[in-house]
Amino acid sequence: MDIKIKLNNMKYRYDVYQIFNIYYNLYEIKFVDDNWNVKVDIYDNEMSIDDGLNVKTYCITNIEYKRWIKKNLFSYLKYKTKKELPWGSLIGIRPSKIALSLIEKGKNREEIIKYFHENYLAAENKAKLCINIANMEKSIVNKEKNKISIYIGMPFCPTRCLYCSFASNPIGKCSKLVEPYLKALYYEMKSLSKYIKEKNLKVQSVYFGGGTPTSIDNNQFEETLKNIYLNFLKDYNIEEFTVEAGRPDSITFEKLLSMKKYNVNRISINPQTMNDITLKNIGRTHTVEDTKSIFNLARKLGFDDINMDIIVGLPGEGLKEVKNTCKEILNLKPDNLTVHGMSIKRGSILHEKLLNNIEFKVPEQNELNLMYNETLELSKKMNMNPYYMYRQKNMIGNMENIGYCKGENLGLYNIQMIEEKQTIIAIGADAVSKIIFLDENRIERVPNVKDVREYIKRVEEMVNRKISMLNTLYV
Repeated sequence: MDIKIKLNNMKYRYDVYQIFNIYYNLYEIKFVDDNWNVKVDIYDNEMSIDDGLNVKTYCITNIEYKRWIKKNLFSYLKYKTKKELPWGSLIGIRPSKIALSLIEKGKNREEIIKYFHENYLAAENKAKLCINIANMEKSIVNKEKNKISIYIGMPFCPTRCLYCSFASNPIGKCSKLVEPYLKALYYEMKSLSKYIKEKNLKVQSVYFGGGTPTSIDNNQFEETLKNIYLNFLKDYNIEEFTVEAGRPDSITFEKLLSMKKYNVNRISINPQTMNDITLKNIGRTHTVEDTKSIFNLARKLGFDDINMDIIVGLPGEGLKEVKNTCKEILNLKPDNLTVHGMSIKRGSILHEKLLNNIEFKVPEQNELNLMYNETLELSKKMNMNPYYMYRQKNMIGNMENIGYCKGENLGLYNIQMIEEKQTIIAIGADAVSKIIFLDENRIERVPNVKDVREYIKRVEEMVNRKISMLNTLYV
């Protein structure tokens, strides 16, 4: 079904689209001159919304103009759909940054909650979540120009998940690319390691992600860890080395031993769900028992900082399935829990199926709210607190991704990456470096090419582009 909008001032097209997309993210949203479902007229001091039956008029209030437009549209769509979306009209992917900036300006808890409501119609519990995370992060967020983190990307996976739009090439079909890719990756590592030493930079954390880093074979994985260790750990007193081991079906005893050997102190074992039917539906080849088995093996080998990812809103899942996942995770007792909201990404197989009404249904908003609440209760049962949070476009239910941790077992890299106060040098295909100019409050992004073949051909170009931008910061 289409949502057809007639808009009198196309200057605000994107703002209008964003708010309609919150409520109708599985619809095709079009701007038209004729045969409209809804007409939006925006003027200097008021705006009106006409759905053909009723007209709502809103007068300007004392908030930033575009924010006022979004807030009014949100209020109208909430009235029309009767859906309770707790983030209100807040679109930004890093809402805790708003709370942190207000804390730094001396605002108290009540003033910040009021700000979130008056500007975005955000629920009190979401404002409090942002405040709690900001208070946890404020002493950790980077303040040193010369302190950096490293991201290394492995763009291969055992299979492609239904919801994925990342650079994750099925390794069975791309096996001939692995060795050339690793050669290019090691070259980029060595080049950037040399630069870091020349500029006397401090490496705080290293994150090896993907794709699925453990999708390559045991020998390739060990050699990659060795290269990471020699280039970024051996000569540095780093605080965190994370491997997003990810898919349980790709983790082996030998790979866990390699991680121990090269000082990996934080790993992720990501089931996404603890329901076998769902795992099959989303294209995963592991089972719930596989997840339990590899988790227990990692514990026996001495890994004491294990994160587990789960996704709320997976195709075919409702409250019953989420309750079961939470029960199984509680029995395992990981040290971190990351709860992702299902995001319908444009490049995914899932998006295509939903647009064509094939196979899958998504939960209603009230049930989604209960599903999220179940994960919150799980975090409390495991004595965890939220420590970082971000949001994505096209999330079912307009919710958030949130990381919980026990005690001091938080993910340093996650905080620095989300708060964007630390330079992240990113290595590998589709990896995006973020060069942070703290004094200017400016971020420069330097992306590597997404395609693995292009990355292999152009790795020297990627290195030179990155160093050229880094040189504008580290003169």
